[in-house]
Amino acid sequence: MNATPPLSEAPASGSGRRRLLIAATALAAGSAGLLSFLRAQGPALGEAEARFWTLELPQPDGATLRTATFRGQPLLLNFWATWCPPCIKELPEIDRFHTAMRPQGWGVIGLAVDAPTPVRGFLARQPLGFPVALAGLEGTEMSRELGNTQGALPFTVLFDASGRIVRRKLGETTLAELKGWAATLGR
Repeated sequence: MNATPPLSEAPASGSGRRRLLIAATALAAGSAGLLSFLRAQGPALGEAEARFWTLELPQPDGATLRTATFRGQPLLLNFWATWCPPCIKELPEIDRFHTAMRPQGWGVIGLAVDAPTPVRGFLARQPLGFPVALAGLEGTEMSRELGNTQGALPFTVLFDASGRIVRRKLGETTLAELKGWAATLGR
């Protein structure tokens, strides 16, 4: 009978070739799976970016923030909440970034994943120089669509002047870090 012996019983000379063939097959399958995943993710992120630029969100003062007004300039977007200690700690850093970078054509938006009343109270105690909009609980889903796989806060996104996401960070940022991001865009 000419049955192929199981891998564990393969002769030593064929053993290396079989292992190589198995590894190559696994690598090819894994690469194909990753490529398929990336293709699936790419358009979804592109769609999320496109949707972001069409948003009209309420602001704590009753005005409406239109994200399209920031198109054509680099934009720092920060998701935060009043109940999030790292968010509260980083907001002054983001405000300093806004003050430093606004003359260079930068935009900054804070999206509060929170209810209007606590946001109004917070802003009365600690005013911010950049626009804040109310994203409510839907802000968590919006942040996920923009790459926040954990849905946690704070979450910061950097868009280039063409409106594409070039950097994301889950967790607290600093002024030095944000200026470093800006430098990568040459601004």
